[in-house]
Amino acid sequence: MSKLLFLSLRTGDIGPDVAHAEYHDVLRATGLDEVDVELRIIDSAAAELGPLDPVSGIIVGGCSLNVTNPERSPWHLRIDDILSTAISSGKPVFFVCFGISWLVDHLGGTVGHTHPEPSGPTTVEVVAEDVLAGPSGTFTALTGHTENPVSVPESLTVVATGPDGLVQMVRYTDRVWATQFHAEMDAEAMRTRMDFFHDYGYFPAEEYARIVADLPNHDVSRANALLRTFARLCMDGRFV
Repeated sequence: MSKLLFLSLRTGDIGPDVAHAEYHDVLRATGLDEVDVELRIIDSAAAELGPLDPVSGIIVGGCSLNVTNPERSPWHLRIDDILSTAISSGKPVFFVCFGISWLVDHLGGTVGHTHPEPSGPTTVEVVAEDVLAGPSGTFTALTGHTENPVSVPESLTVVATGPDGLVQMVRYTDRVWATQFHAEMDAEAMRTRMDFFHDYGYFPAEEYARIVADLPNHDVSRANALLRTFARLCMDGRFV
């Protein structure tokens, strides 16, 4: 039976809890259940990607790492190897957050800190018609990041942008996508993620209550629909 793979790039004491929260978010966003989506956690330099033969598509979650770090730990280098294998496998892949910086860097672009966005809603504008994003238009998504693509290599198509030209979504070949925003998150998911990473610099501590109270006011269904469409295309065998 066809199934999806969710790769969680989490480690440390909170790693397992974050991974399972992300997994829950992916199940909700895609409309699938546990029998349809396998969770694998890349939590150390010894972690293995595992077999991809039974997998019809791969969703890669966020990560606390930055590709702009001056040095890469053994765990970071292992993630580099695993993500490289994933995009060269021929399987469709959907990256969120960290993955867009990783993909841009891996393919020869540059990543910096020119457009950090605090935790909360952001406006996304589709600038290139796409099988996942649909026609041109704007929608709201939830985000929170400290680094971002600065220059995008020619091998990538910019699908969507954000405030001040921030690259929000890219496509590589006809089966790899990456979003700067969190396509898997709704208001509850973002609150949970903020609780995990309250001291990571994604938002000022004094802003927590205001941000959380405002989250339910924003409709992020179109952002979530990107993952739902990706999952349906994968499960239907559209990328064979």
